[in-house]
Amino acid sequence: MMNGDPALYDLLRQLGISFDYYAHPPAPTIDEARKYWKDIEAAHCKNLFFRNHKGNKHYLVIIEHTHDLAIRDLEQRLKQGKISFASEDRMKRYLGLTPGSVSPFGLINDTGRHVHLFIDQNLKKSEKISFHPCLNTASIVVSFIGFENFLLHTGNRFEYLEMY
Repeated sequence: MMNGDPALYDLLRQLGISFDYYAHPPAPTIDEARKYWKDIEAAHCKNLFFRNHKGNKHYLVIIEHTHDLAIRDLEQRLKQGKISFASEDRMKRYLGLTPGSVSPFGLINDTGRHVHLFIDQNLKKSEKISFHPCLNTASIVVSFIGFENFLLHTGNRFEYLEMY
């Protein structure tokens, strides 16, 4: 039995995106998740959900898990003023996710296409990439091309940036 969002697995299959599923105990942090990723061949990601200072724009930032994000630098690039982590309520409203389970796969719940993605351009070099399947008790691995196809299907705006 696969944990996570069954609608996500159905969508991936409909889009012809193959995936490998790895169940593990809850992993709400990168440090915890690293314990379970050690034998999984893929780029593992840190997914950060932000809002602008007015609270009218939301951003999902995806970087390789071993890197830190220079938030101040991102603020200057966005020209939206100060950004901060979005609240649990906003995470639930826009992505259908809870803290510790942030994943771009939550975009299947963003029917208004409200969330804009910023993806570290270095991840484009990855053959495979992994994320939680909308729940932190598993990881799924897809090809990077499959991930881009998923993003194109969601219709959310996304762009690649040099993050560090």
